[in-house]
Amino acid sequence: MGQLKVACSLGILLFITINAGLSSPLAGKEDWGYVQVRDGAHMFWWLYYADSGSAGYQDLPLVMWLQGGPGGSGSGFGNFEEIGPLDRNQQPRKTSWVQAASVLFVDNPVGTGFSYTDRPDAYATDVATVASDMLVLLQHFFSERKEFETVPFYIFSESYGGKMAAAISSELTKAIAKGTVKCNFAGVALGDSWISPLDSVMTWGPYLYTTSLLDDYGLAEVSGAAEAVKNAVEQQQFLKATELWSVAETVVEQNTNGVNFYNILTQEPDEELATSAGRDFLSLLMRHHIRPLHSQSLSQLMNGPIRKKLGIIPQNVTWGGQAEEVFSSMAGDFMRPVVDVVDQLLTTGVNVTIYNGQLDLIVDTMGQELWVKRLKWAGLPGFNKLRWTPLDDPASPGVTGAFCKTYKNFAFYWILKAGHMIPSDQGPMALQMLKMITQQV
Repeated sequence: MGQLKVACSLGILLFITINAGLSSPLAGKEDWGYVQVRDGAHMFWWLYYADSGSAGYQDLPLVMWLQGGPGGSGSGFGNFEEIGPLDRNQQPRKTSWVQAASVLFVDNPVGTGFSYTDRPDAYATDVATVASDMLVLLQHFFSERKEFETVPFYIFSESYGGKMAAAISSELTKAIAKGTVKCNFAGVALGDSWISPLDSVMTWGPYLYTTSLLDDYGLAEVSGAAEAVKNAVEQQQFLKATELWSVAETVVEQNTNGVNFYNILTQEPDEELATSAGRDFLSLLMRHHIRPLHSQSLSQLMNGPIRKKLGIIPQNVTWGGQAEEVFSSMAGDFMRPVVDVVDQLLTTGVNVTIYNGQLDLIVDTMGQELWVKRLKWAGLPGFNKLRWTPLDDPASPGVTGAFCKTYKNFAFYWILKAGHMIPSDQGPMALQMLKMITQQV
């Protein structure tokens, strides 16, 4: 990246920070802005300074939250539906992560949430570009806010955000070694993450069957659809695999009367299920995995009061307006695994945590355990020998809320009674997990 682009990007960042008004950390303990990460590609970030009654923000970790999709907005969904200080109704959240860490939401890839592109060819098409873009943003963030350079920095993620987080962590580790980014990178946490897509798809049938959501006929049909996905992946036909993944999802819906992929116990009637036939696979996938992150009420909040509060969103940018383009652009990379990246992180000593919801289907725990057991990391035999430890649910003392297992720089949390969006389903347990991972308890 040339000096001119760095100067240009820093100029944009400075201009936005100065004009953010109420974004001063002394006035509301928030900050936000844009970074031009590439020509024509602008990424939005929103920082909440830690708000703890017992410690200052410099004594607590910094957590960056990455949403899934790709195309799901952290500044919107992660913020107001999961871990931010306020919920969608602008009421204080009792289990906000801001009480234990400063939280940085980043709308990525570019085009997600309030992030935007100036032209169609500026969208990211693979996780390598996603990681490269994020490195530009992080370089600017830490150089502008040197008070965070020594604060332990963690990347937490959900769903496809985990796939991006793994790639970003790898590049960040290299950048720190080279001295191009100055920060105290303390670890990455991969929540219900799309690390090995095929392992997820291949276990949908067995998981649904053992939870009494498929009969023998349904198991045979779902398993057959999954095998078609497997064949495409093995032939390195990843765009075709994404298309067949969409077919497999439809087969699951038809055989389960529309099971909720994000939480098998909270089925919601889907009026579109009966009309799904004939739709192209991308529109079906976006209906499943983008629109739930952009509900009408959340969209109204983000494009109304929040947009007004932020005061820096360009007039022609709508929150979530480019989400479908983001998803479509990444379709060819969607089914590629990044297990090898996680292996490299563990081997180089990066702290890696896996956490998964018991009731999640789209990234079921069975599938996560399969790829974990194939890791080449030298510590895996030691990890496998350990028994897990039960954890009390903070909201219900004496009731098990999760199990965990930690060995050297690797940890796994099995979160009970939670689906894909763990902080939404089990807020107290998720907050407790955050504190454990960041070594506050």
